[in-house]
Amino acid sequence: MVKAIWNGAVIAESDATIVVEGNHYFPREAVDPAVLAPSATMTVCPWKGTAHYHSIVVHGATNPDAAWYYPEPKDAAARIKNHVAFWRGVVVG
Repeated sequence: MVKAIWNGAVIAESDATIVVEGNHYFPREAVDPAVLAPSATMTVCPWKGTAHYHSIVVHGATNPDAAWYYPEPKDAAARIKNHVAFWRGVVVG
């Protein structure tokens, strides 16, 4: 079972993550939707496509743009559609 933890809270948990470039991508349903806040941030990966971001809010603290996902990944990354990955201090393991 892989967990994502930030600010003392488990924000995602799954035994079905997909590892891409060293990042665990959690199925969307394995992520606590209450901790995700909208973000306008987007970045582009040449082979995965356009990433969209969420900030994470736990116990009144915000971690800006600490979660990302590809709503419409390119064909080479199709398996991570509807999956979320984390960074910026989120402990995954």
